[in-house]
Amino acid sequence: MSVNSSERGPTDRPRPLPRAEEDPEARLVELVRRTALGDEAAFSALYDAVSPRLFALVRRVVRDVPMSEEVLQEVFVEVWRQATRFDAARGSASGWLSTIAHRRAVDAVRSQEASRRRDSAEGLHRVEETVVDVQEEGVRRVEVRRVEQAMRSLTQLQRDAIGLAYFGGYSHREVANLLGIPVGTAKTRIRDGMIVLRDRLGVTS
Repeated sequence: MSVNSSERGPTDRPRPLPRAEEDPEARLVELVRRTALGDEAAFSALYDAVSPRLFALVRRVVRDVPMSEEVLQEVFVEVWRQATRFDAARGSASGWLSTIAHRRAVDAVRSQEASRRRDSAEGLHRVEETVVDVQEEGVRRVEVRRVEQAMRSLTQLQRDAIGLAYFGGYSHREVANLLGIPVGTAKTRIRDGMIVLRDRLGVTS
């Protein structure tokens, strides 16, 4: 994770970070940018700044504390590896980090449930009881594909908000906190995104 200082020119000298109390989002963006350059100090500062919030998000999905701690470490491994892909023009740093944390938490729960189903006769019995016929399953898959295609027509900002609200089960206020935006802005993104989805899916109110 270290960066060779001899490779840096005079223009690569780190700029002072914005004060957290003045512009927390700008500070996160700068920390992610420096992390993408291999700056371990910035990565450590990023961890200190957002780990409590991300841990709370993960724990809400995972429930189990030790498992939540493991997931949080996986989240920051991914942040370190994927920091170069963050684009502030496509969404907030808070939203990007929250999306990674939520996805990792959901994956952990799904993996745990899959393991339980494999190892438990009770889990196998539950799966057998919930099997639907081939026709119903085919219809469900078609609907899932339609929704996925409709979601691609949204902006990244709308996808972040709707994903947390409808797939993550968060309230408008919680979505706003996770994305680092005003509640009114979160409501607008969700409302506008849902209008687009209804049009794409041909749903009439």
